[in-house]
Amino acid sequence: MIKNFVLFLSLCLTIGIAAARAGERPVLVELFTSEGCSSCPPADALLAELASRPGVLALSFHVDYWDRLGWKDPFSSHEATQRQERYATLLDLATVYTPQIVVDGGWQAVGSDRADVEHALDLARRDRQEVPITLGLAQGQAQIKLGPGSGAAAASVLLIGFDRRHVTAVKRGENAGRTLPHVDVVRGVEEIARYSGTAGAIATPIRWNCDRIAVVLQAADGRVHCVAVSDAEPL
Repeated sequence: MIKNFVLFLSLCLTIGIAAARAGERPVLVELFTSEGCSSCPPADALLAELASRPGVLALSFHVDYWDRLGWKDPFSSHEATQRQERYATLLDLATVYTPQIVVDGGWQAVGSDRADVEHALDLARRDRQEVPITLGLAQGQAQIKLGPGSGAAAASVLLIGFDRRHVTAVKRGENAGRTLPHVDVVRGVEEIARYSGTAGAIATPIRWNCDRIAVVLQAADGRVHCVAVSDAEPL
């Protein structure tokens, strides 16, 4: 029995498996930010603090609608803006704004408002959705296994690539002259499958050269049902 467990553990370490078991999966925190926004650095700093906590996956999504206002954020993407716009619809918000934090797809707060962010985290932990998941990375592919979960019908399986840290010397715009650090910067998001509540396995190539890979199961209403993370292999 012990020998078999050691062999299993060795295999997990070899292919980089990350598992989210019931009651253990990270809470997903998404910060929508921009280097062109002078109100965003305090939120970036709060996200860095959250990223150091066990049980939290903190991701930095850099939107592109600030890029025309004096400084083009090198990490901005239109898909980040589209993701935030989708949350505005789901959460019944009048508009998008920065900095904004969305927690587990169901709660939002001003990204620099510590009290409101902590409250959103507390609400998410009390109402955490769980679907068993494992994520393995090998030979440039993500290998995902999902368990059964009746509460996650019509959900998207999202693959997210992100870098642990970046630092930018901003030369123009509202943050001109500042050096801005960022953590867990998203470099790409891709829907790789649909999930209907039954167990299954997925294998898909990893398309980004990034530090880490996450898989997120997200329902049509935005709520997150499972999360797993693993260090990426160099491309």
